Amino acid sequence: MSQDDTTAAVATAPPPTGAGAPVARVEDLHVTFRRAGADIQAIRGVSLEVGPGEIVGLVGESGSGKSVLGLSLLGLLGGSPRTSGRAVVHGTDMLTAGAAERRDVRRLHLGAVFQDPMTSLNPTMRVGRQIVEAAGSQDEAVRLLTAVGVPDPARRLRAYPHELSGGLRQRVMIAMAVAGTPSLVIADEPTTALDVTVQAQVLGLVKRLRDEIGCAFLLVTHDLGVAAQVVDRVAVMYAGRITEVGPADEVLRHGAHPYGVALMRSRLSLRTDRDTPLLALPGSVPSPARPEPGCAFAPRCTLAGPDCTTTPPAPVEVAPGHLAACVRDLAEIRAFADAVPGEEPPATGRPSAATAPAAATEAGPGAAPDDAPVEEPAAVRVQNAYRTYGVGSGIGRRRPLQALRGVSLTVARGEAVAVVGESGSGKSTLLRLVAGLERADGGTIELGSAAGAQMVFQDSGASLTPWLTIGELVGERLRSAGVPRAERDRRVAEALELVGLPAEVAKARGTQLSGGQRQRVGLARATVVPPEILLCDEPTSALDVSLAASVINLVGRLRRELDMAVLFVTHDLSVARVVADRIAVMYLGRIVEIGTADEITHRPRHPYTQALVAAVPDLGVEPPPPSGEPASPLDPPPGCAFHPRCPRATPSCSDPALDPRLAAQPGERTRLTACINLEVS
Repeated sequence: MSQDDTTAAVATAPPPTGAGAPVARVEDLHVTFRRAGADIQAIRGVSLEVGPGEIVGLVGESGSGKSVLGLSLLGLLGGSPRTSGRAVVHGTDMLTAGAAERRDVRRLHLGAVFQDPMTSLNPTMRVGRQIVEAAGSQDEAVRLLTAVGVPDPARRLRAYPHELSGGLRQRVMIAMAVAGTPSLVIADEPTTALDVTVQAQVLGLVKRLRDEIGCAFLLVTHDLGVAAQVVDRVAVMYAGRITEVGPADEVLRHGAHPYGVALMRSRLSLRTDRDTPLLALPGSVPSPARPEPGCAFAPRCTLAGPDCTTTPPAPVEVAPGHLAACVRDLAEIRAFADAVPGEEPPATGRPSAATAPAAATEAGPGAAPDDAPVEEPAAVRVQNAYRTYGVGSGIGRRRPLQALRGVSLTVARGEAVAVVGESGSGKSTLLRLVAGLERADGGTIELGSAAGAQMVFQDSGASLTPWLTIGELVGERLRSAGVPRAERDRRVAEALELVGLPAEVAKARGTQLSGGQRQRVGLARATVVPPEILLCDEPTSALDVSLAASVINLVGRLRRELDMAVLFVTHDLSVARVVADRIAVMYLGRIVEIGTADEITHRPRHPYTQALVAAVPDLGVEPPPPSGEPASPLDPPPGCAFHPRCPRATPSCSDPALDPRLAAQPGERTRLTACINLEVS
């Protein structure tokens, strides 16, 4: 069988029997870009069908070609690439059709939802005008916003995109995508930047729209938990090819290709063992400029042999509708999937039970908090911190936005604390105050030593100055401290080695590195002079599952080897659980619950924490029903700020005189909760 025949055969597993003619068909697609004198082979012979009303998940690491495949179906490939094969939607080949014909297909039969709605929505136009352009009338725009669950849709039509939350903006994009009832919606990482609760709402919306209007979805994602919740079939992509395709439950639970199995082993869940290293794929996706002649995954595959490196493997049907391209015996792959990793030090660097710091307590807003035991030295102590911003422009038009409303938190030396909550809860503001990037309006923040705090940001690329070499970036603090050049170069090399990067990376620039490498550089720069506390602001949220596992392992190892504390901001409770000793849950500028990682994730007490835990994506778990939108920090609700969304709220919860305080329940020493209705739970 030829290489092209092999690839096509793997990917052409059809939609379920009786589904009808496919709404989209990709046949032996090749897409090659020309960059800097080299051919970049983004897609190398992919075939795939999407049936009517079917949700197909397209999963794989960054650089696998997922987005290029979606853009091919949309007829939006830029850069004048060389293409061959077909990408047919409603009878039109989107590769060869003229511009006018492609526009007609997009208008009548296709919808698109992209990762960042702010880059897709016009910031100078009101939301209503943009929806009307797609829907045809204001009445239809209101109907669409109602259908996608936007509250008070008539009022939202008058808003600008920046006035909406991330979840509302994504729902606006979905409303525009389904205007005109398309046959197929291509959703490219639509939930990557969203909180777990909003993500659950968007996923539930995708499934409901499929059921109500019958449109199919091609859901591009690197999050296997997202795929598991809503898709009917999964296609796994690697290095421009599809390695495995079949029913979602079959592929995700009984993977038949080592790559898919390795991805599943790398993903985190609330059941992940906290005391063993996270499993991460070694290496990275090969450069599309230098594709492997045989199985592209062979250099990273534990099961690879000489027969994997010469020609692409032929497809094998391992179950009805489930095909995989691997020469290894299925029993061998299943044994690999079930293998238990060897004994190694815990990846998260948590202290043992004998040496772990005593559990800290928290004081409520307005109190005189002293939340760490006196005998336990603190890396940072935040006491009753307030931070308010002025929002708006013009004289007398600025409104106060209350980002922090009396937060107290102590992180003991060597301890790791994760801060979780939805966007707008004040997590990043708290981190910036501890880092000294901003000053609190009230309260105090005390660092434990002169070593201070260092920060690692979410967008590793944006935090690296593009015209400086990595060596110059990592060595900045040493240079400003007057360290001689030779000593500086030695310490930079040691810092890079500590985060798993070769010394020659010092000569490169940030734009020449992968996302995972850039995040490692950020960690090297923060730890070249070991800080008392490392501050991490969503460092894994945009990474593939394997890269995220590698970064989490690295943070734990650095914590252990450099004996530093960690304050880790994330919206992913699965990450928080393995990174931290304790978890603090924030909502609208306050901590509403704090306790050990297992207490918070397995026995949550506050209704908000329970909603966050229920929204964590997992295999075989349906997304929970929508729990409403977070209130605006410009106008927080009286009493308990969560009461408009709380299933246990009583009239007392909305009393303006109510000031919920963190308090321990009888018999509890390590957990504090700010809720007056715990006794009815």
